[in-house]
Amino acid sequence: MAAVMNTEAGVSASARPHRSLGRDAAGAVAILIVAVIGYFLFPDNLALLTRIVAVALLVLSLDLVTGYCGVATLGHAALFGSGAYAAGILSAHYGINDPLLMTLAGIAGGAVAGLISGVIILRGHGLPQLVLSIALIHLFHEFANKASSWTGGSDGLSGISADPILGYFEFDLYGHTAYVFAIVLLLIVFVLLRLIVRSPFGMLCRGIKEDPLRIKAMGASPKAALMKMYVISGAVAGVGGALNAITTQVVGLDSLSFTLSAESLVMLVLGGTGSLFGGLSGTVIFMLFEDYVSAANPFHWLTMVGALLIAVVLFAPKGLYGSAAAFFNRRKEAGQ
Repeated sequence: MAAVMNTEAGVSASARPHRSLGRDAAGAVAILIVAVIGYFLFPDNLALLTRIVAVALLVLSLDLVTGYCGVATLGHAALFGSGAYAAGILSAHYGINDPLLMTLAGIAGGAVAGLISGVIILRGHGLPQLVLSIALIHLFHEFANKASSWTGGSDGLSGISADPILGYFEFDLYGHTAYVFAIVLLLIVFVLLRLIVRSPFGMLCRGIKEDPLRIKAMGASPKAALMKMYVISGAVAGVGGALNAITTQVVGLDSLSFTLSAESLVMLVLGGTGSLFGGLSGTVIFMLFEDYVSAANPFHWLTMVGALLIAVVLFAPKGLYGSAAAFFNRRKEAGQ
């Protein structure tokens, strides 16, 4: 009997990685399908879709520290903007226009900004964290404004250009190459983040969110783990910033704005925190809804956006994706 139980346990354990790989593949396929649908639905507005992908990377990075680690922040655009300026400066000031090298520069810039932000923000808890994050985003914004010889100041950083990807795929005026490049980056980041959040390190971060004192009593260092996640989050946000710089060929102070930080948090809450699909769905829904209602009613579109957010918070407190997932899980359990 014991041998049979051990065998069954071994089979179950060996099946878990296969199920996880299957879910990862299904998630990547779902993103690809939505991307193809978006391509055919909005063939003349691929710039908007590319912008959505860039902001989605910012929201995913925010989900890592807020949804999975429980760190309160309203200054996450500092990481996104740092990545954008790093990629833009590499092109505008040093003439390095390879998109892959610019993306790596964005990753490095975002990671450094994440390290700086983590060192400061993690010194507080709860409300003090929010205050520190707001102070940080204003400091980053003001630094970029004053360092105008490098960043262009309030006029923005121009003179950015991107060579063909791998020497073959040029960035055309219609945005086809930029959109495909954005989707490829999103798929790579999504798969990597799925591996991270389900790894022992990811489970540790979830445990820190639930009970940091217990994690500390077990011998782990919550602050060290949160610092690592902040750097990873910065790298992901940096990819989004670099993508935005490469595809728009300009970096403005709006990439370091408090407004962008607040909107990214709204998108995360709209989709559902603690879920990568929640962050993605919230970004797509919010930005498409915002684009549609602002075009349909340019004078009262903020009222409609506000009404949507109130309805979601009241009737779907786990976010649209989170509430839908919880509903189907209950149905599944009831069926069993």
